[in-house]
Amino acid sequence: MLLRLPGVYRPQHDTQLLAGVLAAERLGPHSRVLDLCAGTGALSMAAAAAGAGRVTAVDVSRRAAISIRLNALARGHRIRVIHGDLTEHVRQERFDLVVSNPPYVPASVDTVPDRGPARAWDAGKNGRALLDRICCQAPDLLVDGGVLLLAQSGLSGVEKTLTMLEEQNMTVDVAATAEIPFGPVLVERREMLERRGLIEVGQTLEEIVVIRAVS
Repeated sequence: MLLRLPGVYRPQHDTQLLAGVLAAERLGPHSRVLDLCAGTGALSMAAAAAGAGRVTAVDVSRRAAISIRLNALARGHRIRVIHGDLTEHVRQERFDLVVSNPPYVPASVDTVPDRGPARAWDAGKNGRALLDRICCQAPDLLVDGGVLLLAQSGLSGVEKTLTMLEEQNMTVDVAATAEIPFGPVLVERREMLERRGLIEVGQTLEEIVVIRAVS
């Protein structure tokens, strides 16, 4: 079980789905992995356990950064932890693999919270406040043949993600999907999502998608 300070995103179905795809990647002592929006560091731990030689975890939350350090220490993994906004501190570096499970839940407003638990899931009205930035920034961090693994909801524009990455000259496909019951946040927002046509009336399942893009 991972240690988690209050307010840090608890690993759930999307993390598990992404970790399964990550496990299929070939990682070795020379592999450089970047985990964006790392939360507890679950994916960073998975990459280190799979043999990656250098793992960097980034999160905008100080509590998340502390949680990652604690989890790495408890498991004996050497993970570089950066408290910061996405790629701002690693723009001059290159990685073999970038993995991210960012906030992607459509909200009622476009303003993204800068504190509180909702920062772990709210991503603007279309759910793409972080997804769009990752699609634009992550390809520049990859070596030739490097891989981006990105999780998102079917409610937040899978086709747009595919198109944006293809426009960055990446080879893109959907590596995994799963349908999961609505969690508390989507249950609370069901009426709003129905009004906006993002879900069907009475819908209770959300599709989670993992996209794999190769530079």
